[in-house]
Amino acid sequence: MRARSTSTGHDTRSGADWLASAGAAERKAFLRALGADELRALPYLFEFWALGHQLPPEGDWRTWVILGGRGAGKTRAGAEWVRSMVEGSRPRDPGIARRVALVGETMDQAREVMVFGESGLLACTPDDRRPQWIAGRQMLIWPNGATARVFSAHDPEALRGPQFDAAWADELAKWKKVDEVWPMLQFGLRLGKHPRACVTTTPRRVKALTDLLARPSTVQTHAPTHANRAYLADTFLEEVMTEYAGTRLGRQELEGVLLSDVDGALWTTDRLEAARVDAAPELDRVVVAVDPPAGQGAGADTCGIVVVGARTQGPPKYWRAYVLEDASVQGLSPNGWAAAALEAMERHQADRLVAEVNQGGAMVEAILRSLDETVPYKALHAGRSKSARAEPVAALYEQGRVAHLRGLGDLEDQMCQMTAQGYQGAGSPDRIDALVWAITELVLDPARRHRSPQVRRL
Repeated sequence: MRARSTSTGHDTRSGADWLASAGAAERKAFLRALGADELRALPYLFEFWALGHQLPPEGDWRTWVILGGRGAGKTRAGAEWVRSMVEGSRPRDPGIARRVALVGETMDQAREVMVFGESGLLACTPDDRRPQWIAGRQMLIWPNGATARVFSAHDPEALRGPQFDAAWADELAKWKKVDEVWPMLQFGLRLGKHPRACVTTTPRRVKALTDLLARPSTVQTHAPTHANRAYLADTFLEEVMTEYAGTRLGRQELEGVLLSDVDGALWTTDRLEAARVDAAPELDRVVVAVDPPAGQGAGADTCGIVVVGARTQGPPKYWRAYVLEDASVQGLSPNGWAAAALEAMERHQADRLVAEVNQGGAMVEAILRSLDETVPYKALHAGRSKSARAEPVAALYEQGRVAHLRGLGDLEDQMCQMTAQGYQGAGSPDRIDALVWAITELVLDPARRHRSPQVRRL
């Protein structure tokens, strides 16, 4: 059994979705059919209101990881899962779990978010089942005798000794001592017939999280911020989407995507975010670079197609490149990807199309010219490894001489997996190859030619 995923709660209708979309007569009929006790209970019936990603997957799993953007409803899902574990049919009936660990990044955050928060345990529990908070012991006690103790991820030793049959870990990817705390929690999760843990976190690429997701006993659900838009302020969504949509940070914090930085990468998320601009200035040149795939059809590599412009006024040290679009395509015939490259040229009024021809030789030019015989075209031959070609381009980023527009997420994911020793991701770095060819054509090669007379005089 591998880690299973229920990828989107935003495309799964809840009872609340049905109620909201039903006609007035339908809603009235539904509510009138409920007894007084059922009406009082309705706000607390989470399975009726929950989105798909907020409900635990079926099956014999040990850890359920909820990955989501900010405000996607992760905290409410964690609190409701704890309720489902500790509560019985009636307030004093035993539940599945009797001893629960609540672990937050700090003690304050665990208490204020997981226990007292607007989506925390006290807020989502009806009065007759609501646990009592024992401040001196940092503990909740339910009417049926179940308990939950609060722990800080800054104190792994506090988890040495206690034992549990359920655990809720919040924002695990932010824990500074996660490599110490998570194993201690696992050692204590040993009571009952089937001890389980729920992890709610905005994804960050930390080893503990990636290892956890790779375990056969782990399941996951996922949702972006806007999946929970009915419970979020319109001004919040408008502000964060305007500021971060189409950025790498937005992919992590809003879309809940686990980004792929690797140790020793030539590019990092922080560096790419520092390169972000909302628009490019007037450009002196624009090129479309193509890295043709080795094969064709559904199983072929992606055809890297990247559009880059540049300001090349003044000495080369002032030249600056702007990555305008990643127009890469996959699964198309040679005529298909060639047409996509020519369409990118038309969109950006590019001056030239450049293409690596190690794979296709004269065929690449023949295909392009069969579609547009006048296309300004230059063939490029790779004489060095991909990583060796990428390093001078990465140096331009370090110097702040390359900017990125929004919407380059797939390209940036590849960039954060390219190291000096080679590409660490799956498949081929087709998008990076196209990017490197474009920036080399616009900035590096002309700069070398610009400097060459001075070199000869010396």
